[in-house]
Formats: sequence, C-alpha cells, structure tokens
Amino acid sequence: MPNEAFSTVSTWVFDLDNTLYPAGACLFPQIERKMTDWVMRNLGLDEASANALRHGYWQEHGTTLAGLMSGHDIDPSDFLAFVHDIDFSGLSRDNALARRIAALPGRRIVFTNADTLYATRVLERRGLSGLFDAIYGIEEAGYLPKPRRDAFDCIVRLDGFDPGRGAMFEDDPRNLLEPHRMGMRTVLVAPEPLHEDHIHHNTGDLRDFLDRLATG
Repeated sequence: MPNEAFSTVSTWVFDLDNTLYPAGACLFPQIERKMTDWVMRNLGLDEASANALRHGYWQEHGTTLAGLMSGHDIDPSDFLAFVHDIDFSGLSRDNALARRIAALPGRRIVFTNADTLYATRVLERRGLSGLFDAIYGIEEAGYLPKPRRDAFDCIVRLDGFDPGRGAMFEDDPRNLLEPHRMGMRTVLVAPEPLHEDHIHHNTGDLRDFLDRLATG
C-alpha cells in the first residue's frame, strides 16, 4: 500500500500547476497564451513562430523563461509578471484537499517553476493558504528551472531537508527524474499513468491519493 512506501517521509514537496489544482481549471492554457503574446511583442515574431519558440524552449530548457534568458537576456521579472496576469476564476476551494495536506506529518513545501507571488494567489484561491512551511518559486531557485538537477539541489539546500526522506508530487514526468535520483519518493499526478523507473506512484486525483495514505 502507498502508506507503507511513505512511512519514512518527513518532507512533502508539491508542484503547483496542474498538481495542487486540476488541469480542468484551465490556468496553464492562459499562461501559455500570454507567453506566446510576450514573445510576439518583444521578439517581433508572428504567432506561429512565437508559439513554436515558446514550446521549443520549454522542451529544451525546462521552461520558456529559461530559454528566453539564455538566448535573449531578458528581464525575468517583467516576463513573469506579464504571463501570470490571468483569470483565476476557474479555481475553487478544496477543503477536503486542505485537510489531507494539513494532516501530512512533517514539513510541507511548494516548489514551482512559476514565481512565488503567483503561487501564493493560487493557494489562496484553493483554500490552501497557511498549510505550507515554505513556497519556493523560480526566483528562489535562481531562475534555474525544474527538471534541472541544480534547481532541486538549490531548494534542498535552502530548505535543509533530507531528500532520502522526501516525496515529490508532480504533473510533469520530466520533473520527477532528479528527485528519484536523489532518493525521493515520486508521484506523478496526471490523468494517464506512466510506468517508468523514476515514477514510483501514479494518481489522477491528488486528494484521493493523500486520503489513501492516511487511511490505507
């Protein structure tokens, strides 16, 4: 049962987008649209070229921002403020999820490739404010994005937790490879399971998974 596999976990690390809220809330499609718009306006590309550049940088660098910083020396704060200025009305409170996260023993943190201000706003809309001991956005990682190992190393160093007693919850399977290598338990939160060596558990419903941890 999952609860046995997590019996030694003392630090619970959660991604934000499409992990602490369902993909059906449609926040990330808005962000992708804003990223494409930013590239069009600032790099002078048409929509098709801007969209291709955005996606290509995401694939190659882990985030569009990382690619833009590498290739175009942009101001990350300007980019992040623009792309996270979205409609949050698709988010709703999840009191049951809040209770399950609050019941987890040990330290609870958020680590996201978004910025901390955006993460705080999402958590507020979900009714999850005050449940986490720390929120680490991309700026806390020195703008190094997941899935890079140095991004994870930075957060582990800042927070001071033992990866061997940590668990990582993520919707992007790429971002679970390094946590696995570091000794963390890994959980893919996605509609379709993926059976790879670096993915220890799959769930399409984070709330249900945490409930099974508590009661299994």
